[in-house]
Amino acid sequence: MHAKRDFVVKVSGTEVVAAALPMQEHLLPLSNLDLLLPPVDFGVFFCYDNNNNRRHELTFDHMVGVLKNSLAQTLVPYYPFAGELVKNGAGEPELLCNNCGVDFVEASADVEFKDLDFYNPDDTVEGKLIPARNHGVLAVQATQLKNGGLVVACTFAHQVADAYSANMFLVSWAETAQSKPLSRPPSFRRSLLLPRLPGGYHQSVDDMYVNVSSIPPPPPPENHPQDNDRLATAMSRIYYMKADQVNQLQAQANVDNSGTRRTKMEAFCAFIWKTIASGEDSAGDNHCRLGVVVDGRNRLIDDGDEIESYFGNVLSIPFGEKKIAELTGKPLNWAAREVHAFLQAAVTREHFLGLIDWVEERRPEKGVSRIYAAAEEEEEAAVVVSSGQRFPVREMDYGWGNPAFGSYHFPWGGKSGYVMPMPSPNGNGDWIVYIHLMKAQLDLIESNAARVFNPITRDYLLSLWN
Repeated sequence: MHAKRDFVVKVSGTEVVAAALPMQEHLLPLSNLDLLLPPVDFGVFFCYDNNNNRRHELTFDHMVGVLKNSLAQTLVPYYPFAGELVKNGAGEPELLCNNCGVDFVEASADVEFKDLDFYNPDDTVEGKLIPARNHGVLAVQATQLKNGGLVVACTFAHQVADAYSANMFLVSWAETAQSKPLSRPPSFRRSLLLPRLPGGYHQSVDDMYVNVSSIPPPPPPENHPQDNDRLATAMSRIYYMKADQVNQLQAQANVDNSGTRRTKMEAFCAFIWKTIASGEDSAGDNHCRLGVVVDGRNRLIDDGDEIESYFGNVLSIPFGEKKIAELTGKPLNWAAREVHAFLQAAVTREHFLGLIDWVEERRPEKGVSRIYAAAEEEEEAAVVVSSGQRFPVREMDYGWGNPAFGSYHFPWGGKSGYVMPMPSPNGNGDWIVYIHLMKAQLDLIESNAARVFNPITRDYLLSLWN
């Protein structure tokens, strides 16, 4: 059964939603870890079907009213989302908390849930269901679908919030809509991430990050037309993995005598690494890189429980680099062991404190993850995996039931790929996997890993709703 690709979205109105209470205008500096993020956006969307009993009597206007009113209230504790990014005298971004508000778009689409093609989010989600962020640091869109369906989507400025922070906000928004107290009020105490005096860092930080100024400019397009082709063929896909497939990968990753049990994420990352490498030239010293996004909050827990509620970016991206011949010739448990090994350099308190000091030593020079820089400079394959296991798809009840489907959406535009596995809304251990890769790499996944990555189909969506 094929989903419908071509449908029209009509915008019926745009309103600016400001925080419900006035605030004193002030500047909120970004942390050193925020400054490592490029000026890119990421999106999330949640789909609500019309089969829930609580949905039958609710009109689109009523639901939009609930969303706007609760958003205005949620922006009081999350006041940075009602501000905008400006540059200070050193040219660095910082947050102007002026309650300029959030663009809220109301729209309608001539398509039903069961006909949405989430396998091809570039056709269905991008530019249709996900709003553009024109000003401010957050944009929201509510789209009415045929037969009473609803899509709620947000676009976040990544320099202001990581996925953990966005998840906190989303859960708080849903709690506010149901008049519940916030389960985790946010903290904006930047002193939690201040550099040390004197500062210092391990050599491994220099191995992971590089000054932007040291990256050579891209060659003229006319000299390297293949670069344009590679960028032009970057595509997004959404797949699902059955719970038993996830468990099988972990079991294969644990077939060794090390005595250390690999996590599901380590096994998944190893499988992605090997799959991408299988399509590369294994001759000579060609390599394939894999980066894994690590959240530092539970590594900095010694600073107190407040770090668990910290709003901002607390991320690092360690990566491994192996020869194509090794990745294709060795088993999954070997690749999983290599993933585990390179992650050890970034899962400590000292790593994140050192990374903060590394940024401070170079300011206002901007730094960037070396895996991104290498991908821009070279033709060798690189992919970054970020865990979306905290994605709150089963918690986003605004008062009319849980979402039937939801996903991140991050076609960020770089040459390195991006992969984000999330829990399925059915809660049975299945994973939803957002993937943004070159077309040739996606073709590899669908030819060599079709038993693991299943395209999101109409039948699968219907199975989630029933």
